[in-house]
Amino acid sequence: MEQTSIQMTKLAIQALEDKKAEDVKAIDISEVSVIADYFLIAGGTNPNQIRAMCDNVQETLERAGFLCRQIEGYETANWVLMDFGDLIVHIFDKENRLLFDLERIWRDGKISDANAIMSE
Repeated sequence: MEQTSIQMTKLAIQALEDKKAEDVKAIDISEVSVIADYFLIAGGTNPNQIRAMCDNVQETLERAGFLCRQIEGYETANWVLMDFGDLIVHIFDKENRLLFDLERIWRDGKISDANAIMSE
């Protein structure tokens, strides 16, 4: 796994936390999938906050030279998926986070909270 993956993940965590994201989790999926190295999962309380988190992640990562390949769900803002290649960011409202439960689906990866990733 490249150092840029963890760098992207740390920048995205900081951008999410700047907008008061809830329960930020990182899942290292580099050993179980080829689609990315990390999934980053965060919660928001309403569509405006979710969009603000999305905007801040995109701005922060693009300033660092990491371009977003695709964004899905921005308009409805109940589950936004942002694809940065080696990092995929998922921002959920509470209902959809419980419904889709990505932490359970990707439990074969290494799940860490934001503080653990930031201290690496």
